[in-house]
This record gives sequence, C-alpha cells and structure tokens, in this order.
Amino acid sequence: MPAPCSACGASLAALRRPKTGHALCRACFLAAFEEETHQAIVAGRLFRPGETVAIGASGGKDSTVLAHLLQLLDQRHGYGLRLLLLSVDEGIAGYRDASLAAVRRHQRRSGLPLHVVSYRQLYGWSMDRIARHLGPRNNCTFCGVFRRQALDRGALLMGADKIATGHNADDVAETVLMNFLRGDGGRLHRGAGTGPAGGEGAVPRCKPLRHAYEKEIVLYAYFQGLDYFSTECVYAPQAYRGYARTLLKELEAARPSAVADLGHSGERLSLRSDLRMPARGTCQRCGYVASQPLCKACVLLEGLDRGLPKLGIGKHRRLRDKLQDGQPLTQEERRHLGAPAEGEPPEEQEPRGELGTDEEPRLQGHVKELIIKPFAEGEITR
Repeated sequence: MPAPCSACGASLAALRRPKTGHALCRACFLAAFEEETHQAIVAGRLFRPGETVAIGASGGKDSTVLAHLLQLLDQRHGYGLRLLLLSVDEGIAGYRDASLAAVRRHQRRSGLPLHVVSYRQLYGWSMDRIARHLGPRNNCTFCGVFRRQALDRGALLMGADKIATGHNADDVAETVLMNFLRGDGGRLHRGAGTGPAGGEGAVPRCKPLRHAYEKEIVLYAYFQGLDYFSTECVYAPQAYRGYARTLLKELEAARPSAVADLGHSGERLSLRSDLRMPARGTCQRCGYVASQPLCKACVLLEGLDRGLPKLGIGKHRRLRDKLQDGQPLTQEERRHLGAPAEGEPPEEQEPRGELGTDEEPRLQGHVKELIIKPFAEGEITR
C-alpha cells in the first residue's frame, strides 16, 4: 500500500520526487513544482512587469510545461507579462511538422499568440538538405547555430524583450560537461547562469526551469494532462551531446545529486581575471552579433553556398581566411571541406523567402526588410 503524502498526510503518495526523494500526492507535487518555479523566477529576477516574453516552443515536454507554467504563474502572481509562443521550423520531414502540430494544439488551448520562423525562409536551406550535403555527422553544429539566430530573429520581429527557453537541470548539467570536455572556457563562463542577460544573441534569454529535473518535468506534464511531442530528432543520435547525456546518467546512478551538483558548479565557474574574451561586434554581412568579421551562421552559409559544407566546422580558420580574401582553394582543400566532386555543381539553394507568422498578418509587410537587413544597428541594442 502506498505511503501517505509526506507533505499533507491526508492523501496517499502518488510518486517519490527524483529531486528530493519525498513521497508526495499529486496535488502536493504540483503545488511544490509550481512554487519552486515561481521562487526561481523571483530569485533570479528573470522578468520585469510589462515585458514581452517569447517562449521558445518546440512542442516537446520542456517547452510545453514552461508555456503552461508561465501563463499560470503570471495569472497567479501578477508578473504583468505579455507572453508569446515562438517556434522554429528546421525543415526536418516527419519530425518537425509533427512537433509543430503539438505546438499549434497548445496554442489553441492556451490562446497565446504563435509565430513560426523557418530555416528555409531565413537561410534558404532546410536541415534535411543540409544533412544530405554533410552526411550523418555535424548536423547539430549547423542546427544549433541557425536555431539560436532564428530565435533572435523571430523575437525581434515579435518585439520581444526576452526569450524564455525550456532548458532543464539535466540540459544545463549536460552543457557543463560538454563545454568542460571541449575545453570551452568562454561558454563555461557564459552558458550556465540563470539571469536574463545570459546568452550570446541579440535578445536576452532566461531558463526558468533550469533547476527542474527532467524526470519531474515529465511527471508534471503527466499529472496536468499536457499534450506534447515526445519523439527524438532523427539527427540526435549523431550529436556529441549524446555522449555527455550518457555520462551524466552514469554519474547520476552513482550519485543522485550529480545533476544539481554540475549545475551549481557551472554557476560558480569563472575565468581568470587576466583572460580577455573576444570583443562582441557585428557581422559584416548580416549585422548579427559576432566576435569575428562574419557571424557563425554566415560562415556556415558561406560553406554551403560554395559547396564547401565543412567550412564552418572545426579548425578551418586558415581556409576561411583564404576564401574571405578571395584566394582560390586547392582541390585537396576543397575535398577536405566536403566540396562536391570536381565538375559536379553544388545542389541548388532554395530561395530565401518571407517569414511565416500565425498571428498579425500586418507584420508581413515588415518581413522582407527584416530579411534583407536582418539586424539594423538600432535593433541590436534594443
């Protein structure tokens, strides 16, 4: 027979919290999860009254729970926020179309405005087409760079002051592990914080669920009866993050607090005071924030458009410099960068069109200007 709830004692426990080990009934678990999220928002000063917040909505459990919680807590505690849903269509057949259907179902239930931006419209490439160029490896490098910028572009189009993402404690711990294993001190320093100024893009970001365990997010979605898309991306098995995830699960089995410990360690990591980070400027081509003449997305697009898909991956600075200086590459250098066989033209690029939106058709008139001049000087410092 189940034990009584350790919080109220009046009901039988429905679960044992992975985070604390407490046996709780359904009502007490939901109340505790919601209150912990509220306290994380207040303690981190994630929002200010009157802000417009774009919720990165993928249709998965994390973003669905986040959207539900922010709407609930905003009404309960009077945050005074204008909440919007922002989705990115990467162009992955059989995966993203189904997940976007879940986003639209949530949008109809919640009544929150929804905007969708796509890789094809922004960059002229879908992830499926990029994967055909690259093969099974490095797809997530392209997708991660394009997705971060696409969220910024969409948020600016919507007039958002912040982007809220559904990253949970497991995601943060995996990121700390990945950056440590790659020796990426800059991202270790910038990427683990909870504050709204975190991130490298043009719009501040925050992670209201960064202290919530993945298992508890699944439990919350289950007990609330939330509808979400649970299929893994078809390109995820080749991702480097998978190794960090496997390692984290092994660490958690030996030490249940490993997820929280890594997250707290990430918060406290700091760089040497004498270590200078690259100054943030703007991309010479699109105006997006960058520490080099071209932002990462433009470097990747340069490689794709030239039939050299590996141009922006790994340590190819010398070859990138040659191309930017107008110097021709040798056949060996082209082969090294994944160019098509000699005499074979690169696959034709899809036209870059206007952004799609599921709300406010009047915005369509401003879209073309946004694409041609995606980040005007004034928009970067908004």
